[in-house]
Amino acid sequence: VQLQASGGGLVQAGGSLRLSCKASGLNFRLNTMTWYRQAPGKQRELVASITSSGITDYVDSVNGRFTISRDNARNTLNLQMNSLEPEDSAAYYCNTRWKAVNFWGQGTLVTVSS
Repeated sequence: VQLQASGGGLVQAGGSLRLSCKASGLNFRLNTMTWYRQAPGKQRELVASITSSGITDYVDSVNGRFTISRDNARNTLNLQMNSLEPEDSAAYYCNTRWKAVNFWGQGTLVTVSS
């Protein structure tokens, strides 16, 4: 299983970014997919998840600003991030669990300047 994240960058507060995660080596449409993030000196936290049937869930701090989605035809997970805040600055990781094993992408860095 490979997860390849992309789309991070530097943006001003109030701006937007769209992260993507290309998955391979698994039956993507059957998996719950998740975005995590980790800021320097902080624990990794779950940001958003989407089940195989499209049910989504978000951490309170991003609810209403971030939208997770999936394109099963392209084996791609997305995270649309709007109204970004400096507190959103972190390395963002896509994650899935397949055959009882956790798989992580390499992370993509998001920096929000004030």
